[in-house]
Amino acid sequence: MSYHHISVMPNEVLAYLDPKPGRLYVDCTVGGTGHSGRIVREILPDGLLIGIDRDSDALGNAETVLKPFLTNIRLFHDNFIRLPAILEKLQIESVDGILLDLGLSFNQIENSGRGFSFGKDEFLDMRMDARSGITAYDIVNDMDEKKLSDIFFRYGEERFSRRIAERIVLSRKKNTIRTSRELATIVAGAIPYAHSKKQKIHPATRVFMALRIAVNNELENLETFLGNVAELLKPGGRLLVISFHSLEDRIVKHWIRNLESPCVCPPQFPECVCGKKPVVRAVTRKAVLPDQREIDLNPMARSARLRVAEKLASVS
Repeated sequence: MSYHHISVMPNEVLAYLDPKPGRLYVDCTVGGTGHSGRIVREILPDGLLIGIDRDSDALGNAETVLKPFLTNIRLFHDNFIRLPAILEKLQIESVDGILLDLGLSFNQIENSGRGFSFGKDEFLDMRMDARSGITAYDIVNDMDEKKLSDIFFRYGEERFSRRIAERIVLSRKKNTIRTSRELATIVAGAIPYAHSKKQKIHPATRVFMALRIAVNNELENLETFLGNVAELLKPGGRLLVISFHSLEDRIVKHWIRNLESPCVCPPQFPECVCGKKPVVRAVTRKAVLPDQREIDLNPMARSARLRVAEKLASVS
């Protein structure tokens, strides 16, 4: 498989992560190794980069690309929510920086054959980890109309979710919906023409995103990960999260806000009595966006949002 190594906001990631020789970093989604390759060069000669990916193809690519740095990397075919267990296995208590890029890689869209793209005619799989259970095919063909509509509305913020779910259920009564192109055609047919012709994105974009999120438990995994991650950072260590839609970005923003101002005392109290101290500080007040030049070179970057939090030195 030919791999695409362009990463999103590479310069911004390197600037905010600020990797130094001899330190410990984690790339929770190695993907095409665009970020990992740059980080590992900065931590030589004796730093360590821990790379994780659910996708076995991505991990195989990482093993090849990062082979020159074998003594400085440890790669794991795993879900990033298991980072605490991975660090425990390596006998590492805390690290200097963690990067989580939540985007779908170019290679998953173009080369995986798993139906991530509505531009291709591939089996509706959409699993990032082929070892996990439910596929997009299962959801589309077995789930009842209301649950389908809920998935499209909640995860895709699709305003025509009910019409699309109804059309899918009618279609599958005649024939099983097997491929990405079949599904894209059904979805496009359910959206009013007057609306779809005004849209800049393909009519099936939100539905495909919603199915991918549902198949891979993406939002639940993000919340689980954030629930543990602060204690895995050294004081002064940074977490960088690149998200690609508003639901993910909202979760990250609220997590930072809650750990930055954890006090639960009523506003009328003259001073804090709950004892909850700030755990992190927001390094970026607003999300960092890619510049137009990067979007022109890599259109997949257009919806990317980077947020950075730093663990406070006073927190153990």
